[in-house]
Amino acid sequence: MTTAAPAIDFENDAFARSVPYEMFDWLRRNDPVRWYDWPHGRGYWAITRHDDLVAIHKDTETYSSETGATALEDLEADAIEARKSMIDTDPPRHTRLRALVNRGFTPRAVAAYEELLRELTRTILDEALPRGEFDFVEHVAAPLPIQVLCRILGVPPEDNQLLIDWGDRMIGSTDPTMSEISYEDPESERYRLLPFRSPAAVELWKYGHGIAESRRADPRDDLVTKLVEAEIDGERLTSREFDVMFLLLVVAGNETTRQAIAHGMQALMEHPDELRRLRDDPALMPAAVDEIIRWATPVLHFRRTATRDVELRGKTIRAGDKVVVWYISANRDELVFDDPYRFDVGRRPNDHVSFGRGGPHFCLGAHLAKLEVKVMFEELLPRLASIEPAGPAERIRTNFTNAFKTMPVRASAA
Repeated sequence: MTTAAPAIDFENDAFARSVPYEMFDWLRRNDPVRWYDWPHGRGYWAITRHDDLVAIHKDTETYSSETGATALEDLEADAIEARKSMIDTDPPRHTRLRALVNRGFTPRAVAAYEELLRELTRTILDEALPRGEFDFVEHVAAPLPIQVLCRILGVPPEDNQLLIDWGDRMIGSTDPTMSEISYEDPESERYRLLPFRSPAAVELWKYGHGIAESRRADPRDDLVTKLVEAEIDGERLTSREFDVMFLLLVVAGNETTRQAIAHGMQALMEHPDELRRLRDDPALMPAAVDEIIRWATPVLHFRRTATRDVELRGKTIRAGDKVVVWYISANRDELVFDDPYRFDVGRRPNDHVSFGRGGPHFCLGAHLAKLEVKVMFEELLPRLASIEPAGPAERIRTNFTNAFKTMPVRASAA
């Protein structure tokens, strides 16, 4: 028996207070390939089942990223090219671009950062915990990923906050407290060539140019040097290709892991038995990291575009149709996860899709993100006698990331 349909609303306001899980539950069970009339342009197919998402990820010939993976807009050709980053490409171009930076994010390369991560984390906690009451996002979750990223890129540590602010303005481009203008505003058309239609992209690009110029004159063992010296088919990256790669690394490498750490802390505060279980049995940490990342699902969706007519669960998706895969729904799919709304630090198996699943677009920074989450909670939990919310957490008004602006907490040291 089909239950009554809830309001189907994927707009930014629907995610401003919390994720609309009841809507996704209904869609998975009753209409997992759902046409949605997007109010800001041509509609799209919303995909909510885990197995469908995995199949779409694997089939890049049918479901292409070339016309935009993050934008729900119908981009014109010049905007597609101006915004095109590695995640907006299919193989073989995607494979060649990924190869430029892949060696810096392999399990072996990432493992070499562990001691640095622990040193940075201890310093962050030494500064945050004595405050007693503080914003967990600002003082704990945000500093670690950006500090690590700056070391990898070769960005001066004193510029950490600049990169955080630019990334926030882009990710929060639909939140009026964080951004000058949103795609929902017709005036944003003048920024249509910029990622997220955000003027912050220009500021970040200008900054990146300065770092690139310094590395051309003085090469170092960092990722920016590798990018300015890299060649694809015998040619160096163009200025635009460098710009979008630099922006992708800054935004993706910072914002997502910050949110995983913040959601992990919130989940542990809401499930104190699981916090005690993890503290009492540190061997659970690898499983707990995957559960935190499943629970958080920092990126809510990505988009693909159909290259041909295709049938999916009795629906005809036409060539040129936008197809939006909802990771946040797939990570709560009751056909894959036993009791998916139970936060379980020992959950095994845990076939979450937060990093993608199958196909060439598996998250480049997955190993680094998992290590950052692991080190943060391995260092944090033994230091805590108690931690609790000191007020309501505030979310960013966006349907793209599962993101907190603030999370006030009250903590006492062990």
